[in-house]
Amino acid sequence: MASLLSHDARTALLADLRSLVGDRCTSNPTQLEHHSHGESWHAPELPDAVVFPLSTEEVSAIVQAAARYRAPIVPFGIGSSLEGHVNAIHGGVSIDLSRMNHVLRVSVEDLDCLVEAGVTHRQLNKALANTGVYFWVDPGADATIGGMAATRASGTTAVRYGTMRDVVLGLTVVLADGRVIRTGGRARKSAAGYDLTRLFVGSEGTLGVMTEVTLRLYGLPEAVSAAVCQFDTMEGAVQSVITIMQLGVPVARIELLDELQVDAVNRYSRLTYALKPTLFFEFHGTSAAAVAEHAQDAQEIASEHGGSGFAWAATTEERARLWQARHDAFYAAVALRPGAKPWTTDVCVPISRLADCILETRRDVQASRLVAPLMGHVGDGNFHLVFVIDPDDPRELAAAREVNSRLVRRAQAMGGTCTGEHGVGIGKMEYLADEHGAALDVMKAIKRALDPHNLMNPGKMFALET
Repeated sequence: MASLLSHDARTALLADLRSLVGDRCTSNPTQLEHHSHGESWHAPELPDAVVFPLSTEEVSAIVQAAARYRAPIVPFGIGSSLEGHVNAIHGGVSIDLSRMNHVLRVSVEDLDCLVEAGVTHRQLNKALANTGVYFWVDPGADATIGGMAATRASGTTAVRYGTMRDVVLGLTVVLADGRVIRTGGRARKSAAGYDLTRLFVGSEGTLGVMTEVTLRLYGLPEAVSAAVCQFDTMEGAVQSVITIMQLGVPVARIELLDELQVDAVNRYSRLTYALKPTLFFEFHGTSAAAVAEHAQDAQEIASEHGGSGFAWAATTEERARLWQARHDAFYAAVALRPGAKPWTTDVCVPISRLADCILETRRDVQASRLVAPLMGHVGDGNFHLVFVIDPDDPRELAAAREVNSRLVRRAQAMGGTCTGEHGVGIGKMEYLADEHGAALDVMKAIKRALDPHNLMNPGKMFALET
């Protein structure tokens, strides 16, 4: 889609932005291209300008300048989103928050911290080193905290430590007219007014630009253990997960890889796992004895469902290698077909329907003949497919679109959701009406109230006529 701005409006907007931030406003073609896409398969769309603010006050001034010209505003972290969230489909101003990357406060006693939105989760944990506390939400990519909050991200540790919905205590947000508001606070609970923090968490930049985030932290466990277990059948692996969760075995991570994904990980990370459905486990506890007990419980359950060859990662280095391989699974999948592009999708279902959803989806993938490894944070019913496709082959695109649609409709019919953690962006918009019904009209009313000119990341989450 073309930019909404005329040539004259674009020229005037650039002049205004440069008067505010100098050479931290750019229309350099390389920067425009970099900010035209994330990691998704969706077509790149160029912004008219990219700005790099250093403070909430600068973001407010930038938003006010954009509003004068009715220019769209697209918040940008590091571009790791997977459903087209950062693509500037109507042009406008890409606000890159990566230079707002300061950890402003850490309170070990209160188990919380305040960070600017451009801090990445790995930068935060580096700053927390030797404090005894940790930020556990881990989406794999070194995403910014602002981007993670905007997409309500989670990751491998969500089964124990929750998602961004659970750990964001408060926000500083710049609204579409440039007003700055602060939501939430440091108290662990509050009954005062609407919960605006939860409204903005997961809003995908469509209601405002997050500039500061107050986060819940957790103490480091006294003992940690990790293991890999392989199964002859996918059904055995998934049934093990269901039983482990239903019996309340306290796992910190429980990740599933199918045979194709294991093959990709072996090649990419130079590992030698058998090409079988595989579970990665991690256990956290207050003592080595407690961790050993939980691990033994999980091993016994897995054995009852055909699991074998429990391989323990005993050292910190071995655990780091194991989880790095899991975090690199997306890039490993893409490497299966050099020159191809990834179309990644996710759903989440109630744990009791997980086996049905995964097995039916695998049958669809096998019938389609697509290359589509499966992996998932299965402890909370969330799994992913990565279609590794030739985007110039209409048959492959059509086949991926059909399998993806069947997957989403299946998950929704099972009481699940079209996306557990990737967000809606462009790619999942068509499924929201079935999932939310009349509540979607309420969402649109909120959007109109806060952003009457539809400037905040327009064309994402749902269509809105102005």
